[in-house]
Amino acid sequence: SKLLFFTAQLCIPNARAIIANAIKIFLFIFGLFLMVIKLFDKGIKYFLISYLCKLKNTNYLSMKKIFKTMMLFTAALTAVSCGEKEQKQTEFNYNVESFADIQILRYKVDGFDELSRKQKTFIYYLNEAALWRRDILFDQNGRYNLEIRKMLEDFYQNYKGDREDKNFKGVEEYLKRVWFSNGIHHHYGSDKFVPKFERQWFVEQTKCSEEIAEVIFNPEVMPKKISLAEGVDLLLASACNYYQGVTQEEAEAFYAEMKAKGDQTHPVMYGMNSTLVKGKDGKIYEDVWKVGGKYGQAISKIVENLKLARPFAEDAKQQQVIDLLISFYETGDLKTFDEYSIAWVENTEPNVDFVNGFIESYGDPLGMKASWESIVNFKDIEATKRAEQLSINAQWFEDNSPVAKEFKKEKVKGVSAKVISASILGGDLFPSTAIGINLPNSNWVRAEHGSKSVTIANLTEAYAQASNGSGMLEEFAYGKEEIEIIKKYGQFTDDLHTDLHECLGHGSGKLLPGVDPEALKAYGSTIEEARADLFALYYLADAKLVELGLLPDAEAYKASYISQMQNGLFTQVVRIKLGDQIEESHMRDRALIARWAFEKGKGAAKGGKDVIEMVKREGETFVKINDYEMLRNLFGQLLAEIQRIKSTGDYNAARDLVENYAVKIDPELHKEILDRYQKLNIAPYKGFVNPVYTAVKDSKGNITDVKVSYEEGYTEQMLRYSKDYSPLNK
Repeated sequence: SKLLFFTAQLCIPNARAIIANAIKIFLFIFGLFLMVIKLFDKGIKYFLISYLCKLKNTNYLSMKKIFKTMMLFTAALTAVSCGEKEQKQTEFNYNVESFADIQILRYKVDGFDELSRKQKTFIYYLNEAALWRRDILFDQNGRYNLEIRKMLEDFYQNYKGDREDKNFKGVEEYLKRVWFSNGIHHHYGSDKFVPKFERQWFVEQTKCSEEIAEVIFNPEVMPKKISLAEGVDLLLASACNYYQGVTQEEAEAFYAEMKAKGDQTHPVMYGMNSTLVKGKDGKIYEDVWKVGGKYGQAISKIVENLKLARPFAEDAKQQQVIDLLISFYETGDLKTFDEYSIAWVENTEPNVDFVNGFIESYGDPLGMKASWESIVNFKDIEATKRAEQLSINAQWFEDNSPVAKEFKKEKVKGVSAKVISASILGGDLFPSTAIGINLPNSNWVRAEHGSKSVTIANLTEAYAQASNGSGMLEEFAYGKEEIEIIKKYGQFTDDLHTDLHECLGHGSGKLLPGVDPEALKAYGSTIEEARADLFALYYLADAKLVELGLLPDAEAYKASYISQMQNGLFTQVVRIKLGDQIEESHMRDRALIARWAFEKGKGAAKGGKDVIEMVKREGETFVKINDYEMLRNLFGQLLAEIQRIKSTGDYNAARDLVENYAVKIDPELHKEILDRYQKLNIAPYKGFVNPVYTAVKDSKGNITDVKVSYEEGYTEQMLRYSKDYSPLNK
């Protein structure tokens, strides 16, 4: 109404001739505006026409005709514009291909074209640094991986025989799985792949050595990348390449001595960036990953691109972050890595950010050695407002947690949270990736300087698009009520669960003085992930989230509770071969929470009912939650206990929880779930191909623009990466 009033005021009776002459143009523009925002109705339109005609002595029908013509033209333009936009949206194909138990997807990098030239250039060089990591991770995952990958790729590209032959097709699938898992063991289940091609045929075709043939075909040789089985030497039972000739007892003694001599207040992350080796003389030493050391050729290329990126950093502090990271790569000094971590976590202003380095220790059965990973990203400004609500209120969440007071932080420091769009994935974040990250991992750095948490919006969007219409929800949900709850609230709670888990869960609580951060050993990763998940689950049902506008109403949290119990009690086992146990830390975390709550909830609901029931209907199993409020109380109780275990380093309690609730699978239930899942014909694991970035340069070699494309296929990208980014495997 104010806009209409303002327009009428412009057309006063004594308006100058220039205004009178311009009025038709003005009306055309104003009509476009009205059409686009849809703020006019018939009465207002006629009033305005009548008023303007009266002022300018224009025939009403003539003016009305002008308006009608104008509106039709505007509508046509709008329809074309909307049609083009809709076509562009529907044209993007998230799905690339499927094989074995894997679905390959694409992700969009919306907003990249709107970045400045400087930001695009910064991202381009950071992306290049991320891609040079690939060989490092392959070697970390197993000492034969690089040799096997090169042999398979050479054979695949040069084979002259029948490419439809079952043996060749078996090699093709095997190679695709090796690319996806960065080695010959499953990325999640840790078991070695079983070849679908004949040994004799393969040896004849490739001329591979007997040693390599044994590694590929003999199920007794290197059967698991990581073994977490109780009662065995975890290092000797694991195929990962972080320890060479060293037993678990020797490794633990080596680092115990190092820790005893080190800084007790600000300990470095011992062993994080080295292979522990027993030499021919029997002495144990660290072969450090650095320029001039192990993996030096690849690290040198990473450093080269970090130096190229540095001039385009968004501020001086970000340049300092890059300088410290380069120094760490050049020296291997873990104190320098802590300095880098502090500078990185405190540098929260830039829009463009990155992770680059030896980060997570899930691939080491002792939880010390860190795999190489990278992600380059830029901020999703609008979505970040959601995450910032959590970081602003971090102290409230810490103070009101069900955890005992002595295990809480008195003052929460430096918690920053944002929602991002990934531009590239690398190392242990590719092709399979996380959807949220919370770093750094050093406990004292987090306690004194804070942490950064991110939720990766464009990846969650790709996952959501790929999952539409899969039938998973309808097959395993208890009933219509549960299906409707998840359809109505699932996207809200999934995103918020990730935010709570990463932003506040991992950053909550504290270790008591003198407690070794690695005290929980092989159970540490499971306990830490369960702690963050429980924090999220407990607070999803809190009225505070509705008050902050993060959830639409007090019923929304139920979607997350249904998903948690269903997934933890049975649906996640679709990823596990019948007869096997749960090995992966995140899967163990979910099983631990669900099974513990199921057991402790027996008879604890109103009227003596079970909080959670496993209901049989027509021979199929479903999960039914009878008391959501009591389930929240159970999550709070378990959170309090797991924080106590973490804070005190109670290894025995951690072992008992994990071994009793998180490892074994009921074989009868397992078979039922696998049979039902198989009918859906969907892949249990998903990963990505990266977009392709092309630098546009002027005659002097300066980057003037960076173009992004999404056409590259999975095999095409993997072969290109092996050709262009493999300094360790030439």
